[in-house]
Amino acid sequence: MFWFRRFREDRAFREAQRAGYELLLRLQAARPWPDCPEPTSQAPAAGEAVVPDFLPPELRVPSRQDVAGVMMRWLQPLVVDGEVRTCPECGAYRDWIVFCLSDDSIWLRCRASHETQEPGLDAAWFNRHSGPVDRFHPTLEEGLRYLGH
Repeated sequence: MFWFRRFREDRAFREAQRAGYELLLRLQAARPWPDCPEPTSQAPAAGEAVVPDFLPPELRVPSRQDVAGVMMRWLQPLVVDGEVRTCPECGAYRDWIVFCLSDDSIWLRCRASHETQEPGLDAAWFNRHSGPVDRFHPTLEEGLRYLGH
């Protein structure tokens, strides 16, 4: 019994939706409405300067295409596919700097400045685990110094 009542209620709801949609289409076809005048665009006055609608260059944040990459600090051991990643040169397994470059490749840098590419990670992983960008650095060295390396 319950299912039949539910089916009838759903059917009535769908029919009411269809009727409302048809009414909306008829109202839109009858435009312009008699009580509502057409909007007019206002041209700037003769002495008025046109100001652009976006921020000045000194207040704009660089877009993802404008930067060579982003980096974050990863203090705990990095586990990828069930394995703890270690530096192939010195054996370090924690306190990484993780880079996501503009080609969406992920690179790891250990405390001893050894760098290795990590094919098991991608840009989606980086975006899930990194926080918001809080600072932009003109050089890699300044970014590393800011992150404590």
